[in-house]
Amino acid sequence: MRKVREKLAPLKPEFYSVTFGAGGSTQDNTLDAVIDIQQDSVKTAINAAPHLSCVGSSSESIREILDTFKANDIRRIVALRGDLPSGMRDPGDFRYANELIEFIRKETGDNFTIEVAAYPEVHPQAQSAKIDLINFKRKVDAGADSALTQYFYNIDSYLYFVDRCQIAGIEIPIIPGIMPINNFSQLARFSDGCGAEIPRWLRKRLEEFHDDTESLQAFTLDFLTDFTQKLIDLGVPGLHFYTMNKVNPTLTICERLGLIK
Repeated sequence: MRKVREKLAPLKPEFYSVTFGAGGSTQDNTLDAVIDIQQDSVKTAINAAPHLSCVGSSSESIREILDTFKANDIRRIVALRGDLPSGMRDPGDFRYANELIEFIRKETGDNFTIEVAAYPEVHPQAQSAKIDLINFKRKVDAGADSALTQYFYNIDSYLYFVDRCQIAGIEIPIIPGIMPINNFSQLARFSDGCGAEIPRWLRKRLEEFHDDTESLQAFTLDFLTDFTQKLIDLGVPGLHFYTMNKVNPTLTICERLGLIK
């Protein structure tokens, strides 16, 4: 984790988001890393933004996590509903992310900057795009400060989503998520599960490379460099890279775009 951060540091990101469950081994294994990032922020000015999922959790367990964050000067949270752990049927005290956000605001006021998830191509479990937008607005009304989108490869889907949010009176920054492509089959499986569409032309192009990893990476780096530049030209409020601890593609894209400071 530290080596990954050291490689990403020249980008001078505002924060490192860290997957962080509301309970169990995920929480136990990442808390030290999150605290370490925040302690380093005195020198780096790069804050930790742990993910906090609430499904299957009690109010007391979430309160304890919030107290731990406050005690370690962690002031930014990515608030998520999360998926119910396998074999667990009780959703706990929180069914949806907006309930978690309401709880955080009630317990801590403005102590935390709260990021939430947004889905330009509609949450995979949403009954409709309209209902998905209503649910997103609930999170905003509950006290979210900004949103990080699911990754996408169709800029029009992001623009259309932002337009619909503006019409609905949603004014928080909506930061596009960018996922570098390292392995097509892995990306396809993940995308099918999370509702992120791979445009047909891109899917077919990626399929052509088969096991030619070098050519695939060369193509995707060119594609995503151009893709990211288009987002920048549109004046997006920021960029959120899903590095998945594989930093080289992100560094290459940012270096090509002149984003390394």
